[in-house]
Amino acid sequence: MNVEPLGLREVLLIKPRAYRDDRGHFLETWREAGYAEHGIGPFVQDNVSVSRRGVLRGLHFQHPHDQAKLVCTLQGRIFDVAVDVRVGSPTFGKWVSAELSDENSWQLYIPAGFAHGFVALSDDVVFTYKCSDYYAPDAERTVRWDDPALGITWPASSPIIAAKDASAPLLADLGPDFLPKYQKPRG
Repeated sequence: MNVEPLGLREVLLIKPRAYRDDRGHFLETWREAGYAEHGIGPFVQDNVSVSRRGVLRGLHFQHPHDQAKLVCTLQGRIFDVAVDVRVGSPTFGKWVSAELSDENSWQLYIPAGFAHGFVALSDDVVFTYKCSDYYAPDAERTVRWDDPALGITWPASSPIIAAKDASAPLLADLGPDFLPKYQKPRG
């Protein structure tokens, strides 16, 4: 697999090797030792979501019980976004994106302290993600997907969004108690 940092160096684009032929393809989506070499893992929970074209999910994170995520698309195509929401981070409020699909087999590693969201660009998207901590309803946080201060260029003019995402606060309106703190990397 090839691992590349995106514009925010902690967010990693992972390009696993897919073996394709006229029958279809085979892809290894997780091997603990290989990912651990890049500081990815461990994970305690796997989730799957299914979305139709135009559905936008996000921007979600947990605090406390911050979660790192390893995400990929098993079917379809998405525009995936990670936003740094760590108080005190030099990249606070900055975002990166990648287009993930069943054709490119790419994965995105989103560290703890980053909000995550995506929009489905095709019909019948099947999206999976590994989480480093368990889902904790009381720790669930949402940042408004169209926060003008973030300036995310979503490739959907009128996305289908959940009520909680439509009414989510702007990042600037979340108090420091609701946001993770930046931990300066060692070394």
